[in-house]
Amino acid sequence: MAQWPIICLLLGWAHESDKFDEQNDEYCYNINNMTRKISYAQAISEALVQAMDLDPRVFIFGLGVDDFKGIFGTTLEAAKKFGSTRVFDTPASEGALTGIAIGAALNNKRPVLVHARNDFMFLALDQMLNNASKWKYVSYGHSSVPFVVRAIIGKGWGQGPVHSQSIQSVLAHFPGLYVAMPSNPYDVKGILLKSLQVDTPAVILEHRALYNCEGEVPAEAYTVEFGQAKIVHPGKDITVLATSLMVLEALKAAQILKSEGIEMEIVDPVSIQPLDEETIITSVKKTGRLICADTSWARCGFSAEVAAMVAEKAHAHLKAAVRRIAPPPCPCPVSKPLEDAFYPTYQNILEVVYELLDRKIFSSQNRFQEVDSFVGPY
Repeated sequence: MAQWPIICLLLGWAHESDKFDEQNDEYCYNINNMTRKISYAQAISEALVQAMDLDPRVFIFGLGVDDFKGIFGTTLEAAKKFGSTRVFDTPASEGALTGIAIGAALNNKRPVLVHARNDFMFLALDQMLNNASKWKYVSYGHSSVPFVVRAIIGKGWGQGPVHSQSIQSVLAHFPGLYVAMPSNPYDVKGILLKSLQVDTPAVILEHRALYNCEGEVPAEAYTVEFGQAKIVHPGKDITVLATSLMVLEALKAAQILKSEGIEMEIVDPVSIQPLDEETIITSVKKTGRLICADTSWARCGFSAEVAAMVAEKAHAHLKAAVRRIAPPPCPCPVSKPLEDAFYPTYQNILEVVYELLDRKIFSSQNRFQEVDSFVGPY
């Protein structure tokens, strides 16, 4: 399907003179004004509507974006407000759709392509990795393909081996793509708005277990930068670098550990490509210990990259070996009880923390009662 970008380029999309001003005053915000809470899904919806209001080049397409559920409600408001010319359903042709996005971006549009499961992106990897990621390089910087791919990762009600994978390490391996895994409503809104400003194709991986999570989010538009990690919980005894849903699991562990006199620092990378190495290294130098908790497998994964990076740049400061927390090296089972056992939780983090600090395991580690609020079909 490598011919699709050229076909779309020849077909042509109308050029528009209005550019998306990265210094637009509407993108300034005051963090002290965050007085309202909305869900992760609502934050995505709000970001899309605001982006489409500010920039008429933005449009949304993909399977189910205009149906009555609207991808967990994230595209309903945009579909209602802007109609079928800017929010529209598509056939199941992932490679072709990505080619259309590339062709549209080359013609000064800002496409947002939505995959109801990130596993579907395997059918689009030729376009993503051989065209989108390389376009700026092979054109000697004369042109770029700025578009956004939203893709859903993670567990559900028994998604099975081909509908629950997290493919961030595959995407982040190739230069020329931005890859983000926002863990909270504030970051997902800001990084989505930022992704519609930059000239680099960006993939936003959204964990389906996060859609109902709430957090403080400004009503106005703002941006969150790629390549800037956040310390979401300060500590001095051990560092946990956590991605996506694992940030929430790490926060549960930190709450328990605090009551036991252990201060765990949690670093949320927000984006894994580009990766804020400096914040991670600074934290490891302070604590001397690192656990990397990821949503995908350890072998050749993001956690392996982080472990290698820390071994190269902070080896002298390590008091113990870097540990990784990830699903077991097998496909995710369909059975709901087995799926629950497959995914790591805060208890896995606690066990490794106790081991690294040579502490006894406290009974309080079972404090949280897990509530699964996920509702299908996606």
